[in-house]
Amino acid sequence: MPSLDRLGGAGWKKAKAKVKKAVEKIAQGIGGSLCPPGGQQGFAFSGRDQMFKEFEAAFPYEETPDQLRVIEEVLGDMESEKPMDRLVCGDVGYGKTEVALRAAFRAVLDGKQVAVLVPTTVLAEQHYQTMSRRFEGYPVEVRILSRFKTPKEQKQTLADLKAGKVDIVIGTHRLLQKDIQFRDLGLIINR
Repeated sequence: MPSLDRLGGAGWKKAKAKVKKAVEKIAQGIGGSLCPPGGQQGFAFSGRDQMFKEFEAAFPYEETPDQLRVIEEVLGDMESEKPMDRLVCGDVGYGKTEVALRAAFRAVLDGKQVAVLVPTTVLAEQHYQTMSRRFEGYPVEVRILSRFKTPKEQKQTLADLKAGKVDIVIGTHRLLQKDIQFRDLGLIINR
């Protein structure tokens, strides 16, 4: 059982400082390993193929003009040889998840793996359910790493991730542990 601390208490402040330091260290490591140093070439994802167009058409809602603009910008960044570093912001309910789903699908279609980093276990579960529904019928293997999964399930996901059998993995800080190994990570989405 996890221990509980009072918000604002000494234990909470100590844990928060420790997590902040660890996240900064991990972010530096991820940035250094994924993003080539200044001016070097990154991976240029391919453009829209028929399967991607079908995926777009299956979106059950009408995209807003801003959402369509951001989708075009993100996909354009992905097709460039320059490593992408983009922040997409917006209020709840304004379609950021669909932007992320299309970017993830583009990456998966090009044989790359996607990590979706979320702040809470509940949000990880919500994104897992959304992505599982949205990718149903497509050749995309989505998994979740969370404390709700048994050690055996987590171990299997880790092995499958390393072997390239998992296309998209969703999780909290668990994705930042040292035992996580990707076959070919191509996109990190931080939700």
